[in-house]
Amino acid sequence: MKIKPKLTLGIGVMFLMILLLTVLSVIYINRLRRDTANILVDNYKTLDYSRQMLQSLNAGIRQHQHAAIFEKNLYLQEKNVTEEGEHYLTIKLAADYERLKLNFADSTVFESVSRDITDIMLVNMQAIARKSTLADHTSKDGILWLSLCGTVSFLAAFVMLVNLPGNIADPIRELTESIKQIASQNYAERLHFNNRSEFGELAAAFNTMAKKLQEYKEGNLEKIMIEKTRIETLINNMNDPVIGLDESKKILFMNSTALKISGLDAAEVSGKYIQDVAVHNDLIRSLVQDLFQTDNYIANKNPIKIYADNKESYFEKEIIPIKIIPTGETEEKLIGNVILLQNITPYKELDFAKTSFIATVSHELKTPISSIKMSLHLLENGELGTINDGQRSLLDSIEEDAERLLKITGELLNMTQVESGTIQLSAFPSDPLDIFKYAIQANKTAAEQKGISLELSTPQELPMVVADSEKTAWVLTNLISNAIRYSYENSVVRLQISSSGEKILFSVKDTGQGIPPEYLKKVFDRYFRVPGTKKEGTGLGLSISKEFIEAEGGNITVTSEYGAGTTFTVTLNKA
Repeated sequence: MKIKPKLTLGIGVMFLMILLLTVLSVIYINRLRRDTANILVDNYKTLDYSRQMLQSLNAGIRQHQHAAIFEKNLYLQEKNVTEEGEHYLTIKLAADYERLKLNFADSTVFESVSRDITDIMLVNMQAIARKSTLADHTSKDGILWLSLCGTVSFLAAFVMLVNLPGNIADPIRELTESIKQIASQNYAERLHFNNRSEFGELAAAFNTMAKKLQEYKEGNLEKIMIEKTRIETLINNMNDPVIGLDESKKILFMNSTALKISGLDAAEVSGKYIQDVAVHNDLIRSLVQDLFQTDNYIANKNPIKIYADNKESYFEKEIIPIKIIPTGETEEKLIGNVILLQNITPYKELDFAKTSFIATVSHELKTPISSIKMSLHLLENGELGTINDGQRSLLDSIEEDAERLLKITGELLNMTQVESGTIQLSAFPSDPLDIFKYAIQANKTAAEQKGISLELSTPQELPMVVADSEKTAWVLTNLISNAIRYSYENSVVRLQISSSGEKILFSVKDTGQGIPPEYLKKVFDRYFRVPGTKKEGTGLGLSISKEFIEAEGGNITVTSEYGAGTTFTVTLNKA
Protein backbone atom coordinates (compact mmCIF):
# COMPACT_ATOMS: atom_id res chain seq x y z
CA MET A 1 0.00 0.00 0.00
CA LYS A 2 1.33 3.44 -0.89
CA ILE A 3 2.13 6.08 1.70
CA LYS A 4 -0.55 8.55 0.65
CA PRO A 5 -3.47 6.09 1.07
CA LYS A 6 -1.96 5.00 4.41
CA LEU A 7 -1.82 8.55 5.66
CA THR A 8 -5.30 9.31 4.32
CA LEU A 9 -6.78 6.23 5.96
CA GLY A 10 -5.04 6.72 9.30
CA ILE A 11 -5.80 10.42 9.56
CA GLY A 12 -9.37 9.82 8.34
CA VAL A 13 -9.99 7.23 11.07
CA MET A 14 -8.56 9.56 13.71
CA PHE A 15 -10.68 12.41 12.41
CA LEU A 16 -13.88 10.30 12.53
CA MET A 17 -13.12 9.07 16.07
CA ILE A 18 -12.45 12.60 17.26
CA LEU A 19 -15.67 13.77 15.60
CA LEU A 20 -17.60 10.90 17.25
CA LEU A 21 -16.10 11.70 20.65
CA THR A 22 -17.02 15.34 20.21
CA VAL A 23 -20.64 14.55 19.24
CA LEU A 24 -21.13 12.09 22.13
CA SER A 25 -19.58 14.54 24.58
CA VAL A 26 -21.92 17.32 23.46
CA ILE A 27 -24.99 15.04 23.65
CA TYR A 28 -24.34 13.67 27.14
CA ILE A 29 -23.14 16.96 28.56
CA ASN A 30 -26.34 18.61 27.34
CA ARG A 31 -28.43 15.82 28.91
CA LEU A 32 -26.65 16.15 32.25
CA ARG A 33 -27.01 19.92 32.10
CA ARG A 34 -30.76 19.61 31.43
CA ASP A 35 -31.32 17.07 34.25
CA THR A 36 -29.36 19.03 36.83
CA ALA A 37 -30.97 22.29 35.70
CA ASN A 38 -34.44 20.86 36.35
CA ILE A 39 -33.41 19.91 39.87
CA LEU A 40 -31.74 23.22 40.64
CA VAL A 41 -34.23 25.54 38.98
CA ASP A 42 -37.61 23.90 39.74
CA ASN A 43 -37.43 21.62 42.79
CA TYR A 44 -34.88 23.61 44.71
CA LYS A 45 -37.01 26.77 44.45
CA THR A 46 -40.13 24.93 45.70
CA LEU A 47 -38.20 23.55 48.70
CA ASP A 48 -36.96 27.04 49.49
CA TYR A 49 -40.50 28.52 49.29
CA SER A 50 -41.90 25.71 51.49
CA ARG A 51 -39.11 26.19 54.04
CA GLN A 52 -39.85 29.91 54.37
CA MET A 53 -43.64 29.26 54.69
CA LEU A 54 -43.01 26.74 57.51
CA GLN A 55 -40.75 29.21 59.31
CA SER A 56 -43.38 31.98 59.00
CA LEU A 57 -46.16 29.58 60.17
CA ASN A 58 -44.22 28.42 63.23
CA ALA A 59 -42.96 31.93 64.06
CA GLY A 60 -46.50 33.23 64.54
CA ILE A 61 -48.72 33.58 61.51
CA ARG A 62 -50.92 36.07 63.34
CA GLN A 63 -48.17 38.69 63.09
CA HIS A 64 -48.42 40.83 60.03
CA GLN A 65 -44.77 40.49 58.89
CA HIS A 66 -44.83 36.67 59.09
CA ALA A 67 -48.17 36.53 57.28
CA ALA A 68 -46.68 38.73 54.51
CA ILE A 69 -43.69 36.37 54.09
CA PHE A 70 -46.03 33.35 54.00
CA GLU A 71 -48.30 34.91 51.37
CA LYS A 72 -45.31 36.01 49.22
CA ASN A 73 -43.79 32.51 49.12
CA LEU A 74 -47.28 30.95 48.57
CA TYR A 75 -47.68 33.23 45.54
CA LEU A 76 -44.21 32.21 44.19
CA GLN A 77 -45.05 28.54 44.76
CA GLU A 78 -48.24 28.88 42.76
CA LYS A 79 -46.05 30.13 39.84
CA ASN A 80 -43.51 27.28 40.20
CA VAL A 81 -45.69 24.11 40.02
CA THR A 82 -43.62 21.51 38.07
CA GLU A 83 -44.34 18.05 39.48
CA GLU A 84 -47.36 15.71 39.24
CA GLY A 85 -49.77 16.21 42.21
CA GLU A 86 -48.01 19.45 43.18
CA HIS A 87 -50.75 21.58 41.65
CA TYR A 88 -53.48 19.94 43.76
CA LEU A 89 -51.43 20.26 46.95
CA THR A 90 -50.71 23.94 46.20
CA ILE A 91 -54.44 24.69 45.71
CA LYS A 92 -55.26 22.81 48.93
CA LEU A 93 -52.56 24.78 50.77
CA ALA A 94 -54.03 28.07 49.55
CA ALA A 95 -57.58 27.02 50.63
CA ASP A 96 -56.43 25.86 54.08
CA TYR A 97 -54.52 29.10 54.55
CA GLU A 98 -57.65 31.12 53.76
CA ARG A 99 -59.53 29.09 56.44
CA LEU A 100 -56.68 29.71 58.87
CA LYS A 101 -56.84 33.47 58.33
CA LEU A 102 -60.52 33.36 59.43
CA ASN A 103 -59.63 31.70 62.74
CA PHE A 104 -55.95 31.62 63.73
CA ALA A 105 -56.92 29.76 66.92
CA ASP A 106 -58.23 26.71 65.08
CA SER A 107 -55.42 24.11 65.64
CA THR A 108 -56.97 21.63 63.23
CA VAL A 109 -56.65 24.07 60.30
CA PHE A 110 -53.11 25.04 61.48
CA GLU A 111 -52.01 21.40 61.34
CA SER A 112 -53.70 20.99 57.93
CA VAL A 113 -51.66 23.95 56.52
CA SER A 114 -48.47 22.53 58.01
CA ARG A 115 -49.22 19.11 56.55
CA ASP A 116 -49.91 20.64 53.10
CA ILE A 117 -46.49 22.32 53.10
CA THR A 118 -44.84 19.08 54.16
CA ASP A 119 -46.60 17.17 51.36
CA ILE A 120 -45.38 19.70 48.77
CA MET A 121 -41.80 19.35 50.04
CA LEU A 122 -42.10 15.55 49.95
CA VAL A 123 -43.29 15.60 46.32
CA ASN A 124 -40.30 17.75 45.29
CA MET A 125 -37.81 15.69 47.28
CA GLN A 126 -39.10 12.57 45.57
CA ALA A 127 -38.73 14.37 42.22
CA ILE A 128 -35.15 15.33 43.12
CA ALA A 129 -34.35 11.71 43.95
CA ARG A 130 -35.92 10.55 40.68
CA LYS A 131 -34.09 13.17 38.59
CA SER A 132 -30.80 12.40 40.35
CA THR A 133 -31.25 8.75 39.45
CA LEU A 134 -31.94 9.77 35.85
CA ALA A 135 -28.83 12.02 35.77
CA ASP A 136 -26.78 9.17 37.23
CA HIS A 137 -27.98 6.85 34.44
CA THR A 138 -27.17 9.54 31.87
CA SER A 139 -23.67 10.01 33.25
CA LYS A 140 -23.03 6.25 33.31
CA ASP A 141 -24.18 5.92 29.69
CA GLY A 142 -21.96 8.86 28.72
CA ILE A 143 -18.96 7.41 30.49
CA LEU A 144 -19.54 4.04 28.82
CA TRP A 145 -19.81 5.40 25.29
CA LEU A 146 -17.00 7.94 25.71
CA SER A 147 -14.75 5.26 27.21
CA LEU A 148 -15.54 2.94 24.34
CA CYS A 149 -14.83 5.58 21.70
CA GLY A 150 -11.73 6.77 23.58
CA THR A 151 -10.39 3.22 23.73
CA VAL A 152 -10.93 2.72 20.00
CA SER A 153 -9.27 6.09 19.29
CA PHE A 154 -6.33 5.20 21.53
CA LEU A 155 -5.85 1.86 19.81
CA ALA A 156 -6.01 3.51 16.36
CA ALA A 157 -3.55 6.21 17.43
CA PHE A 158 -1.25 3.62 19.00
CA VAL A 159 -1.22 1.57 15.81
CA MET A 160 -0.38 4.69 13.79
CA LEU A 161 2.28 5.73 16.31
CA VAL A 162 3.98 2.34 16.16
CA ASN A 163 3.82 1.80 12.40
CA LEU A 164 3.50 5.10 10.54
CA PRO A 165 6.65 6.98 11.77
CA GLY A 166 8.85 3.99 11.09
CA ASN A 167 7.32 3.42 7.67
CA ILE A 168 8.14 7.02 6.73
CA ALA A 169 11.24 7.90 8.79
CA ASP A 170 13.28 4.74 8.23
CA PRO A 171 13.30 4.97 4.40
CA ILE A 172 13.99 8.73 4.62
CA ARG A 173 16.92 8.13 7.00
CA GLU A 174 18.31 5.45 4.70
CA LEU A 175 17.85 7.77 1.72
CA THR A 176 19.62 10.62 3.57
CA GLU A 177 22.62 8.42 4.37
CA SER A 178 22.81 7.31 0.75
CA ILE A 179 22.66 10.91 -0.46
CA LYS A 180 25.55 11.77 1.88
CA GLN A 181 27.52 8.93 0.35
CA ILE A 182 26.80 10.30 -3.13
CA ALA A 183 27.82 13.80 -1.97
CA SER A 184 31.11 12.24 -0.81
CA GLN A 185 31.53 10.91 -4.38
CA ASN A 186 30.82 7.32 -3.38
CA TYR A 187 28.79 6.66 -6.50
CA ALA A 188 28.66 2.90 -5.84
CA GLU A 189 26.00 3.45 -3.16
CA ARG A 190 22.58 1.85 -3.85
CA LEU A 191 19.16 1.82 -2.16
CA HIS A 192 17.14 -1.38 -1.67
CA PHE A 193 13.44 -0.84 -0.88
CA ASN A 194 11.38 -3.91 -1.71
CA ASN A 195 7.93 -2.44 -1.13
CA ARG A 196 5.74 -0.88 -3.80
CA SER A 197 5.26 2.48 -2.10
CA GLU A 198 6.58 5.81 -3.28
CA PHE A 199 9.87 4.97 -1.57
CA GLY A 200 10.29 2.00 -3.88
CA GLU A 201 9.92 4.29 -6.89
CA LEU A 202 12.30 6.79 -5.26
CA ALA A 203 14.90 4.05 -4.67
CA ALA A 204 14.73 3.02 -8.33
CA ALA A 205 15.23 6.64 -9.48
CA PHE A 206 18.07 7.13 -6.98
CA ASN A 207 19.89 3.99 -8.11
CA THR A 208 19.60 5.10 -11.73
CA MET A 209 21.06 8.51 -10.85
CA ALA A 210 23.95 6.96 -8.86
CA LYS A 211 24.76 4.62 -11.75
CA LYS A 212 24.88 7.51 -14.24
CA LEU A 213 27.04 9.58 -11.88
CA GLN A 214 29.45 6.67 -11.51
CA GLU A 215 29.69 6.34 -15.27
CA TYR A 216 30.16 10.11 -15.63
CA LYS A 217 32.91 10.19 -12.99
CA GLU A 218 34.81 7.32 -14.55
CA GLY A 219 34.51 8.84 -18.00
CA ASN A 220 35.46 12.46 -17.08
CA LEU A 221 38.09 12.04 -14.37
CA GLU A 222 40.91 12.02 -16.89
CA LYS A 223 39.57 15.18 -18.57
CA ILE A 224 39.29 16.92 -15.19
CA MET A 225 42.89 16.06 -14.34
CA ILE A 226 44.07 17.44 -17.69
CA GLU A 227 42.19 20.71 -17.14
CA LYS A 228 43.54 20.96 -13.58
CA THR A 229 47.10 20.59 -14.84
CA ARG A 230 46.48 23.20 -17.54
CA ILE A 231 45.11 25.74 -15.04
CA GLU A 232 47.96 25.12 -12.57
CA THR A 233 50.50 25.66 -15.35
CA LEU A 234 48.79 28.89 -16.41
CA ILE A 235 48.70 30.26 -12.84
CA ASN A 236 52.27 29.22 -12.12
CA ASN A 237 53.55 31.13 -15.16
CA MET A 238 51.71 34.37 -14.44
CA ASN A 239 53.90 37.41 -13.85
CA ASP A 240 51.65 38.61 -11.01
CA PRO A 241 51.81 36.86 -7.60
CA VAL A 242 48.77 34.63 -6.95
CA ILE A 243 47.91 32.73 -3.75
CA GLY A 244 44.95 30.32 -3.55
CA LEU A 245 43.23 29.39 -0.27
CA ASP A 246 40.40 27.00 0.54
CA GLU A 247 37.45 27.80 2.80
CA SER A 248 39.48 27.01 5.94
CA LYS A 249 42.33 29.37 4.89
CA LYS A 250 44.59 26.45 3.93
CA ILE A 251 47.05 27.16 1.09
CA LEU A 252 46.09 25.37 -2.12
CA PHE A 253 48.78 26.93 -4.31
CA MET A 254 51.30 29.79 -4.56
CA ASN A 255 52.62 30.49 -8.02
CA SER A 256 56.34 30.93 -8.65
CA THR A 257 56.12 34.74 -8.57
CA ALA A 258 54.44 34.72 -5.16
CA LEU A 259 57.03 32.27 -3.83
CA LYS A 260 59.84 34.43 -5.20
CA ILE A 261 58.78 37.74 -3.63
CA SER A 262 57.93 36.08 -0.29
CA GLY A 263 61.13 34.02 -0.11
CA LEU A 264 59.23 30.78 0.46
CA ASP A 265 59.44 27.30 -0.98
CA ALA A 266 56.47 25.43 -2.44
CA ALA A 267 57.13 22.33 -0.34
CA GLU A 268 57.02 24.23 2.96
CA VAL A 269 53.71 26.04 2.31
CA SER A 270 51.59 23.55 0.40
CA GLY A 271 48.69 22.31 2.52
CA LYS A 272 49.51 24.59 5.45
CA TYR A 273 47.21 27.20 6.98
CA ILE A 274 48.04 30.70 5.77
CA GLN A 275 48.02 32.07 9.34
CA ASP A 276 50.73 29.58 10.34
CA VAL A 277 52.93 30.75 7.46
CA ALA A 278 52.18 34.41 8.28
CA VAL A 279 53.62 33.99 11.78
CA HIS A 280 57.13 33.66 10.30
CA ASN A 281 56.77 35.83 7.17
CA ASP A 282 56.11 39.58 7.37
CA LEU A 283 54.94 39.89 3.75
CA ILE A 284 52.37 37.09 4.03
CA ARG A 285 51.19 38.57 7.33
CA SER A 286 50.56 41.97 5.70
CA LEU A 287 48.73 40.30 2.80
CA VAL A 288 46.28 38.25 4.87
CA GLN A 289 45.61 40.47 7.90
CA ASP A 290 42.48 41.94 6.27
CA LEU A 291 41.25 38.46 5.38
CA PHE A 292 40.56 37.65 9.03
CA GLN A 293 38.73 40.91 9.80
CA THR A 294 35.61 40.37 7.67
CA ASP A 295 34.26 37.91 5.13
CA ASN A 296 33.00 40.79 2.97
CA TYR A 297 36.49 42.05 2.20
CA ILE A 298 36.84 45.42 0.47
CA ALA A 299 40.13 45.80 -1.39
CA ASN A 300 42.56 48.38 -0.05
CA LYS A 301 43.35 50.86 -2.82
CA ASN A 302 46.70 51.88 -1.31
CA PRO A 303 49.56 50.09 -3.12
CA ILE A 304 51.86 47.72 -1.22
CA LYS A 305 55.61 48.38 -1.44
CA ILE A 306 57.67 45.17 -1.74
CA TYR A 307 61.38 44.75 -2.42
CA ALA A 308 61.43 42.54 -5.52
CA ASP A 309 63.69 42.18 -8.58
CA ASN A 310 66.47 44.02 -6.69
CA LYS A 311 64.35 47.15 -6.36
CA GLU A 312 61.32 48.55 -4.59
CA SER A 313 58.21 47.41 -6.42
CA TYR A 314 54.59 48.40 -5.96
CA PHE A 315 51.61 46.04 -6.02
CA GLU A 316 47.85 46.47 -5.75
CA LYS A 317 46.31 43.77 -3.59
CA GLU A 318 42.91 42.24 -4.28
CA ILE A 319 41.32 39.40 -2.33
CA ILE A 320 38.75 37.63 -4.49
CA PRO A 321 36.25 35.41 -2.63
CA ILE A 322 35.23 32.27 -4.53
CA LYS A 323 31.57 31.42 -3.98
CA ILE A 324 29.31 28.82 -5.53
CA ILE A 325 25.70 27.73 -5.15
CA PRO A 326 25.87 23.97 -4.54
CA THR A 327 23.53 21.83 -6.60
CA GLY A 328 20.14 21.59 -4.94
CA GLU A 329 20.73 24.58 -2.65
CA THR A 330 19.74 28.24 -2.88
CA GLU A 331 22.38 30.06 -0.80
CA GLU A 332 25.93 30.88 -1.84
CA LYS A 333 28.75 29.04 -0.09
CA LEU A 334 32.32 30.33 0.30
CA ILE A 335 34.78 27.70 -0.93
CA GLY A 336 37.98 29.74 -0.80
CA ASN A 337 39.81 32.97 -1.63
CA VAL A 338 42.40 34.07 -4.18
CA ILE A 339 44.94 36.74 -3.22
CA LEU A 340 46.04 38.56 -6.38
CA LEU A 341 48.89 41.11 -6.47
CA GLN A 342 49.05 43.26 -9.58
CA ASN A 343 52.48 44.75 -10.27
CA ILE A 344 51.99 48.48 -10.85
CA THR A 345 55.65 49.46 -10.49
CA PRO A 346 55.96 50.81 -14.10
CA TYR A 347 52.86 52.95 -13.61
CA LYS A 348 54.07 54.14 -10.21
CA GLU A 349 57.44 55.12 -11.71
CA LEU A 350 55.67 57.07 -14.44
CA ASP A 351 53.50 58.76 -11.80
CA PHE A 352 56.59 59.70 -9.78
CA ALA A 353 58.21 61.07 -12.91
CA LYS A 354 55.10 63.09 -13.74
CA THR A 355 54.86 64.49 -10.20
CA SER A 356 58.56 65.36 -10.17
CA PHE A 357 58.24 67.02 -13.56
CA ILE A 358 55.23 69.10 -12.48
CA ALA A 359 56.96 70.11 -9.24
CA THR A 360 60.15 71.12 -11.09
CA VAL A 361 58.32 73.06 -13.81
CA SER A 362 56.04 74.78 -11.30
CA HIS A 363 58.98 75.76 -9.13
CA GLU A 364 60.97 77.04 -12.10
CA LEU A 365 57.95 79.02 -13.40
CA LYS A 366 57.50 80.91 -10.13
CA THR A 367 60.79 82.81 -10.59
CA PRO A 368 60.08 84.30 -14.05
CA ILE A 369 56.45 84.98 -13.08
CA SER A 370 57.65 86.90 -10.02
CA SER A 371 60.05 88.85 -12.25
CA ILE A 372 57.19 89.66 -14.60
CA LYS A 373 55.10 90.94 -11.69
CA MET A 374 58.01 93.07 -10.44
CA SER A 375 58.49 94.57 -13.90
CA LEU A 376 54.76 95.26 -14.16
CA HIS A 377 54.90 96.99 -10.77
CA LEU A 378 57.74 99.25 -11.97
CA LEU A 379 55.87 100.09 -15.16
CA GLU A 380 52.63 100.87 -13.31
CA ASN A 381 54.40 103.19 -10.88
CA GLY A 382 55.61 105.30 -13.83
CA GLU A 383 59.23 105.14 -12.72
CA LEU A 384 60.27 104.12 -16.23
CA GLY A 385 58.14 106.68 -17.96
CA THR A 386 54.55 107.74 -18.40
CA ILE A 387 52.19 105.16 -19.88
CA ASN A 388 49.04 105.90 -21.82
CA ASP A 389 45.59 104.33 -21.37
CA GLY A 390 46.13 101.67 -24.00
CA GLN A 391 49.40 100.60 -22.46
CA ARG A 392 47.80 100.52 -18.98
CA SER A 393 45.05 98.27 -20.32
CA LEU A 394 47.68 95.89 -21.69
CA LEU A 395 49.57 95.99 -18.38
CA ASP A 396 46.36 95.16 -16.46
CA SER A 397 45.76 92.21 -18.75
CA ILE A 398 49.36 91.02 -18.34
CA GLU A 399 49.12 91.39 -14.54
CA GLU A 400 45.86 89.42 -14.46
CA ASP A 401 47.40 86.59 -16.51
CA ALA A 402 50.52 86.64 -14.31
CA GLU A 403 48.35 86.32 -11.19
CA ARG A 404 46.49 83.43 -12.78
CA LEU A 405 49.77 81.70 -13.73
CA LEU A 406 51.09 82.23 -10.21
CA LYS A 407 47.95 80.68 -8.70
CA ILE A 408 48.12 77.71 -11.08
CA THR A 409 51.77 77.05 -10.25
CA GLY A 410 50.94 77.30 -6.53
CA GLU A 411 48.12 74.79 -6.89
CA LEU A 412 50.36 72.48 -8.92
CA LEU A 413 53.01 72.59 -6.20
CA ASN A 414 50.40 71.82 -3.57
CA MET A 415 49.15 68.95 -5.74
CA THR A 416 52.66 67.47 -5.94
CA GLN A 417 52.81 67.54 -2.13
CA VAL A 418 49.52 65.67 -1.99
CA GLU A 419 50.54 63.09 -4.60
CA SER A 420 53.96 62.45 -3.09
CA GLY A 421 52.58 62.24 0.44
CA THR A 422 54.95 64.98 1.66
CA ILE A 423 52.38 67.43 3.06
CA GLN A 424 54.22 69.47 5.70
CA LEU A 425 51.87 70.19 8.63
CA SER A 426 52.39 72.50 11.59
CA ALA A 427 49.19 71.94 13.53
CA PHE A 428 49.00 73.94 16.77
CA PRO A 429 46.22 75.56 18.84
CA SER A 430 45.21 78.64 16.85
CA ASP A 431 42.54 81.34 16.99
CA PRO A 432 39.90 80.40 14.40
CA LEU A 433 38.80 84.03 14.08
CA ASP A 434 42.33 85.15 13.11
CA ILE A 435 42.51 82.44 10.44
CA PHE A 436 39.15 83.47 8.97
CA LYS A 437 40.00 87.19 9.07
CA TYR A 438 43.20 86.52 7.15
CA ALA A 439 41.21 84.72 4.42
CA ILE A 440 38.64 87.56 4.35
CA GLN A 441 41.37 90.20 4.00
CA ALA A 442 42.93 88.26 1.11
CA ASN A 443 39.63 88.41 -0.79
CA LYS A 444 38.55 91.90 0.24
CA THR A 445 39.58 93.58 -3.02
CA ALA A 446 37.87 90.96 -5.21
CA ALA A 447 34.66 91.33 -3.17
CA GLU A 448 34.69 95.14 -3.46
CA GLN A 449 35.12 94.95 -7.25
CA LYS A 450 31.80 93.00 -7.50
CA GLY A 451 30.05 94.97 -4.76
CA ILE A 452 29.78 91.82 -2.61
CA SER A 453 29.50 92.12 1.16
CA LEU A 454 31.34 89.57 3.32
CA GLU A 455 29.27 89.05 6.50
CA LEU A 456 30.99 87.17 9.32
CA SER A 457 29.08 85.84 12.35
CA THR A 458 30.81 84.22 15.34
CA PRO A 459 29.81 83.36 18.93
CA GLN A 460 31.05 85.60 21.75
CA GLU A 461 33.31 82.93 23.19
CA LEU A 462 35.17 80.78 20.71
CA PRO A 463 37.64 78.04 21.74
CA MET A 464 40.97 77.49 20.02
CA VAL A 465 41.26 75.11 17.08
CA VAL A 466 44.01 72.59 16.27
CA ALA A 467 45.08 73.58 12.77
CA ASP A 468 47.93 74.47 10.46
CA SER A 469 47.12 78.17 10.24
CA GLU A 470 48.80 78.67 6.86
CA LYS A 471 47.15 75.76 5.06
CA THR A 472 43.75 76.29 6.73
CA ALA A 473 43.86 79.97 5.75
CA TRP A 474 44.73 78.90 2.18
CA VAL A 475 41.69 76.58 2.12
CA LEU A 476 39.33 79.27 3.49
CA THR A 477 40.79 81.83 1.08
CA ASN A 478 40.09 79.45 -1.80
CA LEU A 479 36.50 78.83 -0.59
CA ILE A 480 35.76 82.56 -0.16
CA SER A 481 37.32 83.28 -3.57
CA ASN A 482 35.05 80.68 -5.18
CA ALA A 483 32.02 82.10 -3.33
CA ILE A 484 32.80 85.60 -4.64
CA ARG A 485 33.43 84.28 -8.15
CA TYR A 486 30.10 82.40 -8.34
CA SER A 487 27.90 84.94 -6.46
CA TYR A 488 25.89 87.61 -8.23
CA GLU A 489 27.08 91.23 -8.10
CA ASN A 490 25.97 93.36 -5.12
CA SER A 491 25.02 90.23 -3.15
CA VAL A 492 26.15 88.82 0.21
CA VAL A 493 28.55 85.99 1.06
CA ARG A 494 27.80 84.74 4.58
CA LEU A 495 30.69 83.47 6.67
CA GLN A 496 30.22 81.73 10.01
CA ILE A 497 32.30 80.16 12.76
CA SER A 498 30.48 77.87 15.18
CA SER A 499 31.23 75.26 17.82
CA SER A 500 29.63 71.81 18.02
CA GLY A 501 30.83 69.30 20.60
CA GLU A 502 34.57 68.86 20.13
CA LYS A 503 34.54 70.46 16.67
CA ILE A 504 34.96 73.95 15.19
CA LEU A 505 33.01 74.63 12.00
CA PHE A 506 33.90 77.23 9.32
CA SER A 507 31.04 77.86 6.86
CA VAL A 508 31.13 79.79 3.57
CA LYS A 509 27.75 80.34 1.89
CA ASP A 510 27.43 82.07 -1.48
CA THR A 511 24.36 83.42 -3.27
CA GLY A 512 25.10 82.01 -6.71
CA GLN A 513 23.35 79.58 -8.99
CA GLY A 514 24.27 76.55 -6.89
CA ILE A 515 25.52 73.13 -7.97
CA PRO A 516 23.24 70.62 -9.74
CA PRO A 517 22.57 67.60 -7.47
CA GLU A 518 24.19 65.13 -9.88
CA TYR A 519 27.56 66.92 -9.55
CA LEU A 520 27.70 67.39 -5.77
CA LYS A 521 29.71 64.19 -5.19
CA LYS A 522 32.26 65.16 -7.85
CA VAL A 523 33.21 68.70 -6.79
CA PHE A 524 36.20 67.45 -4.77
CA ASP A 525 37.55 65.35 -7.68
CA ARG A 526 40.79 66.54 -9.21
CA TYR A 527 40.37 68.71 -12.36
CA PHE A 528 36.56 68.55 -12.12
CA ARG A 529 34.56 71.60 -13.10
CA VAL A 530 30.78 71.79 -13.30
CA PRO A 531 29.83 71.45 -16.99
CA GLY A 532 28.63 74.69 -18.54
CA THR A 533 30.41 77.01 -16.10
CA LYS A 534 32.23 79.95 -17.67
CA LYS A 535 34.28 80.84 -14.58
CA GLU A 536 38.04 80.38 -14.77
CA GLY A 537 39.81 77.74 -12.69
CA THR A 538 42.00 74.66 -12.81
CA GLY A 539 39.68 72.31 -10.97
CA LEU A 540 42.41 71.61 -8.39
CA GLY A 541 41.50 74.01 -5.57
CA LEU A 542 38.76 71.97 -3.90
CA SER A 543 40.66 68.70 -4.31
CA ILE A 544 43.77 70.17 -2.64
CA SER A 545 41.61 71.79 0.06
CA LYS A 546 40.10 68.42 0.90
CA GLU A 547 43.53 66.79 1.17
CA PHE A 548 44.85 69.60 3.42
CA ILE A 549 41.87 69.52 5.79
CA GLU A 550 41.81 65.71 6.06
CA ALA A 551 45.56 65.73 6.75
CA GLU A 552 44.77 67.98 9.75
CA GLY A 553 42.23 65.43 11.06
CA GLY A 554 39.15 67.32 9.84
CA ASN A 555 36.78 67.13 6.92
CA ILE A 556 35.14 69.39 4.36
CA THR A 557 31.55 69.02 3.11
CA VAL A 558 29.28 70.77 0.63
CA THR A 559 25.54 71.34 0.47
CA SER A 560 23.77 73.15 -2.33
CA GLU A 561 20.26 74.16 -3.32
CA TYR A 562 20.26 74.52 -7.06
CA GLY A 563 19.27 78.08 -7.89
CA ALA A 564 19.78 79.38 -4.33
CA GLY A 565 23.50 79.00 -3.58
CA THR A 566 26.09 76.66 -2.11
CA THR A 567 27.55 76.17 1.38
CA PHE A 568 31.00 74.69 2.09
CA THR A 569 31.75 73.66 5.69
CA VAL A 570 35.22 72.96 7.08
CA THR A 571 35.28 70.98 10.36
CA LEU A 572 38.39 70.83 12.58
CA ASN A 573 39.10 69.61 16.12
CA LYS A 574 39.05 71.87 19.15
CA ALA A 575 42.30 72.42 21.00
